[in-house]
Amino acid sequence: MVVDDHPMWRDAIARDLSEAGCDIVATAGEGRQALRVAAVVRPDVVVLDLRLPDLSGVEVARGLAASAHPPHVLVLSASGEQDDVLDAVKAGASGYLIKSASREEFLQAVRRTAEGDAVFTPGLAGLVLGEYRRLATQPPPDDGPRLTDRETEVLRLVAKGLSYRQIAERLVLSHRTVQNHVQNTLSKLRLHNRVELVRYAIERGLDEE
Repeated sequence: MVVDDHPMWRDAIARDLSEAGCDIVATAGEGRQALRVAAVVRPDVVVLDLRLPDLSGVEVARGLAASAHPPHVLVLSASGEQDDVLDAVKAGASGYLIKSASREEFLQAVRRTAEGDAVFTPGLAGLVLGEYRRLATQPPPDDGPRLTDRETEVLRLVAKGLSYRQIAERLVLSHRTVQNHVQNTLSKLRLHNRVELVRYAIERGLDEE
């Protein structure tokens, strides 16, 4: 699903995705419309602009994350400002791409987002991880959910920034098995997406082990 208030830009994104073999289930030009339509069509991925005429993209991302069937959200914005990036990620966006990205970079970002990866324009990933490390000031509770050794191993590699495919190669597992471990971990920890999972892991120092 593509959400952008500029018709020409929205149509161009949808066309590029269609030509690349992606199924476009819907488009929207306003935030409230996007939330209503997404609840019906249940997209796997939402490509979302931040500047919308009614709700902000951050509000839309937050609404999508709280929905019964939360999609992966890839923000595609003209802004690379730190506050915009962090607000979008905290609202539940899986990734953040600047509109100056090439067509191939964009298509690759959508594919990786669909697979559950956190995708950022170069330079922004470090910004997000740095902010999570800054926020990780409280000691982790000792009574949290118990993960299996394999789930902990996968979580540690997720925190280090490896994609699911890279994790699968390193642990000699299938891509699907890695996704299942991540989904089980999200369920146990009551988290919504990979970004929240990375923050959880960083707060516990797993990215440094």
